[in-house]
Amino acid sequence: MKKYLALLLALCMLFALAACGGQTEAPAAAPAAEAPAAEPAAEPAAEAAQLVGISMPTKSLERWNRDGSYLKEQFEAAGYQVELTYSDNDAVQQNNDIANMIADGVKVLIITAIDSDSLSQTLADAEAAGIQVIAYDRLINNAKTAYYVSFDNYTVGVLQAQYVIDALDLENAGDKVYNIEFTAGDPADTNAAYFFNGAVDTLKPYLDSGVLNVVSGQTEFEQVATPAWSTENALNRFQNILASYYADGTVLDVALCSNDSTALGVAQAITSDYAGDNAPIVTGQDGDIANLKNIVDGVQTMTVYKNVSDEAGVTLVVAQEILAGNTPDASTCDKFAADAAFDTETYDNGMGVVPSFLLVPYSIDKDNLDLLVATGLYEMGPDGYLVAP
Repeated sequence: MKKYLALLLALCMLFALAACGGQTEAPAAAPAAEAPAAEPAAEPAAEAAQLVGISMPTKSLERWNRDGSYLKEQFEAAGYQVELTYSDNDAVQQNNDIANMIADGVKVLIITAIDSDSLSQTLADAEAAGIQVIAYDRLINNAKTAYYVSFDNYTVGVLQAQYVIDALDLENAGDKVYNIEFTAGDPADTNAAYFFNGAVDTLKPYLDSGVLNVVSGQTEFEQVATPAWSTENALNRFQNILASYYADGTVLDVALCSNDSTALGVAQAITSDYAGDNAPIVTGQDGDIANLKNIVDGVQTMTVYKNVSDEAGVTLVVAQEILAGNTPDASTCDKFAADAAFDTETYDNGMGVVPSFLLVPYSIDKDNLDLLVATGLYEMGPDGYLVAP
């Protein structure tokens, strides 16, 4: 009886297999035998499963939280695995984080350097492992870097300066003199010098003619730099400037700050320590929520906005090209959803010019906040302040 039942079961299975093999159209409820039919689609998934390493500098600044989030979201949506680290503004920790990602077998590294001069040996290890590096937003010095993805950082400073020129109508200033103070960024960040130089170069004719006057005399980058882009550092320095040069009621017309975290500290110092009764122009960069609130309230005047979701999208395309064995070039720009230019002349990191994809920033003040809402990355709250969606 047992032999008979076994034979009968084998015959049933044979007929079932024959029926599946001859079937040309899947039934409404697909039989288990059809599950392997999905296997051919797994071929692109092998590439999609590649591990991408993303190294961000810190969670203490809103900017890098947004960048890390957008990068991770877009790479995972494209099917990649992502290892994302934040290194607490500690260059040693960042080297360790990147070394761990190399050991984990990442296929490409996307790095925003804490100290642009501190990654040479770690990235030499990445090169030895065949891992290509995309410098994200900040150029990495003296290290093998495949590509640089950022905004036109010199133009950021130009936009800040041009806003001052237009707001004060410096072209028609005549004998009038306006007082200006500069607050620059982190000396360890290569972008900081580009921001500062873009602003100073644009304002140079007015500085040379005396239309713009720096009461403190602090006009060199090293004098006005802000370690770690720290709000507290910017606050303390600017309180000292106000106490030393403006306590007698001397008018401050412009506080040109390279980014929003420094502008936050400078605006706080002006609010609490400035003896004048005017509202100085305060510039910034990044579109941080707290600074946008200050713009609505008239505490900060403008910011230069860089759509970091677009920057993440451009980085994704460049990484996809690298992982596919292609060489990104000017034609790659056609694949971007955002406007970007391909630059092979400007950014020399000490080991040669790094091919760069540069996006376009733009000025934001209280009159065009709707441009930020149009990006879909901000919403207008019921109180008139912009918020994250």
